Amino acid sequence: MAERSTAAVDVADNSDDESLTAQADQSTADGVVKNRERDTDTDEAQGSGGTEGPEKASPPELHSGHKLARRYRLEECVTRLDGFSSWRAVDEKLRRAVGVHILPADHSRARSVLAAARSSALLGDPRFVQVLDAVEENDLVYVVHEWLPDATEMTTLLSSGPLEPYDAYQMVSQIAAAMAAAHREGLAHLRLNPNAVLRTSTGQWRIRGLAVNAALRGISSDTPQRTDTEAIGALLYASLTQRWPYENDAYGLSGLPKDVGLIAPDQVRAGVHRGLSELSMRALANDGATASRHESACTTPEELVKAIGEMPRIRPPEPTFTAPPDYQRTTYQQGTYGRQAPHPGATQPVPTPPPPLQSRTGKALKWAVSALLIAALGLGSWQLADALLDQGNKSDETNQTQTTDEKSKDKKPPAPKPISIQGAQEYVAKGNAQHPADVGKTYDDASSTYWRTSSFVDGPVLAPYKPGVGIMYDFGSAQQVSTGTIGLYYSGDHTTVELYAADSLSPSSLDSMRKIGTATTNGDSATVKITKPVKSQYVLVWLTALPYAPGDAYSDSGYKQAVTDVQFKG
Repeated sequence: MAERSTAAVDVADNSDDESLTAQADQSTADGVVKNRERDTDTDEAQGSGGTEGPEKASPPELHSGHKLARRYRLEECVTRLDGFSSWRAVDEKLRRAVGVHILPADHSRARSVLAAARSSALLGDPRFVQVLDAVEENDLVYVVHEWLPDATEMTTLLSSGPLEPYDAYQMVSQIAAAMAAAHREGLAHLRLNPNAVLRTSTGQWRIRGLAVNAALRGISSDTPQRTDTEAIGALLYASLTQRWPYENDAYGLSGLPKDVGLIAPDQVRAGVHRGLSELSMRALANDGATASRHESACTTPEELVKAIGEMPRIRPPEPTFTAPPDYQRTTYQQGTYGRQAPHPGATQPVPTPPPPLQSRTGKALKWAVSALLIAALGLGSWQLADALLDQGNKSDETNQTQTTDEKSKDKKPPAPKPISIQGAQEYVAKGNAQHPADVGKTYDDASSTYWRTSSFVDGPVLAPYKPGVGIMYDFGSAQQVSTGTIGLYYSGDHTTVELYAADSLSPSSLDSMRKIGTATTNGDSATVKITKPVKSQYVLVWLTALPYAPGDAYSDSGYKQAVTDVQFKG
C-alpha cells in the first residue's frame, strides 16, 4: 500500500542484454517478476561512469516469506539482475518495512558492497536513506536500508511537468549540500539520477544508494566529485525543463535534439528562472560545453554549494486568495422593484404633490382626526398603566420559577471524551489471520501506518466465504462507548464496518458478542454512532464488506481494505 517506487531500492540498468533480463525473469521464486521497476539510464544517458561485465554468479534462490537472521522477512522481489536481488522486506523485530540487497558471498562485488554499505552507515546523515545493517551470513551478503513509504521519486514528480522555481531551488540546495558532506567523508554516489532522489511528505529531499548502488553494479570513476556534480546539474536541468540534458531519452524524459549540443534550460523552455538555468550549466560544463555568461564551471559539490549561496534567494510563492465578488445592489433594495430601469442620462420627471386640504370641509376633517387621536392615546395610556400594576403583583411569584427554567436551558450535555486503547489483537472467526503483527499500527497516532487485509477475489461482501475480518480492542477497564471512528486506506464501493461489545479479548464466536452499531461508507473514513451508549472493556471493529482496489507493492488487485487510525469516544 505504500508506494514501492518511493521506498524500494535502486533497480536494474536498462541495458540491451536481453538474455540477462530473461534469465533474471526466470529466476524469481514465483516464476514471474511482478511490478519490476527498471532504470533507464545507460552510461551514455548518464554522461559518466562505467560498469563491469555481467557476473556469472547465480543469485541465491530466495522466495517471499524467507527470513534473514531470523528477523528480516522477505515480502517482494523488486529486481533480480546481474547476480544480486533487491527486496522489500519486514523487520519483524521493530515491525517496520525495510529494503534489502542480497548477493552471494562468492560474488566478485560482495566485498566492495559490504565495504560501501558500512562506510555509508557510518556517515549517519539524515539527508541520505540510511543503511541499517550489512551482514555476511550463510553464504549470503545482504545490506538492509530504510524504506520510506511517504516519499516520492523525482522521476514521478517530473512525469507531470517541471518543478516550480522554489522547489527546484530547494532540491539543488539540499542535494548539493548533502553530497558535499558525503565527499568530505570520502564517499561518492556515482549513480545520482532521478530514481535516487526522493521528496518526503514534509518537503525534504533525500538521497538513496550512497556508494552502495555503484558498488552493486561495479561502477567507478577517476573523478568522483566531478561525476556527482555533473549529475546534480542534470537533476536541476531536468527539474527546470522536464528534459534530460543528453541526446538519449532517460527516466521517462525526452533527451535533447540530436546534433544540437547542450543548450541552456531557458533556451529549451520559456519562463525558466535565469539564475537556476545558469547554475545548471555551470554544473554541467563538461566535454566542450561552457557555462553561461563566462561563469566558472563548478567541478565539486562544495563549489556548487558556494555558487548557490551567491545567488539571490528564491522565496516560496505567496499564497493566492480569491477576492470575493463585488456587492451587487438589487433593484428591490433600491426601492424600484417592479419598475422599469431608467435610461442612463435621462432626466426623470418629479411627480407633483397633491394640493393640501384648504376647503372648509377639509379643515373640519383635520380637527376630527386630531380629536380621535388624542382620545386613543389617553385610553391606551390608562390600559398600559393598569397592566403594569398587575404585572408587578405577579413578578415576585414567578421570578424563582423563571430563574430555574433558564438555568436548566443553559445546561449542555458533556462533550464525548476520547477513550485510550491499551491493547489489541486480530480476531479470526473463520479461516486464516490477515496481518496480526500490524494491529498496533491502527492506534499509534501515525496515519501513515496501517493494518491491512488480504485481497479477496469476490466482494464487496465477504460472506459466505468469510464472515468478516477485524481487530478486538482492549480499553483496560469498562468504558462508556458512544462512537467509533475508523480511518480507511482505500475508498470505493463500499466498506461496511460493524462494532461488537465483547466480554474478553478472545471471545469464542461472533454470536457470543453484542452488536452495537454499523456504518457503510464509500470514503476513507467510517464513523459508527451507537444509538444507546454501552459500557464495555472490549470492542470489536469488524469489516464485512471491502471495496475493490488495484494491485500495489503489498498485494494483488481485489477486494481489500486497510485500517489506518481507530478512535473511540464515550
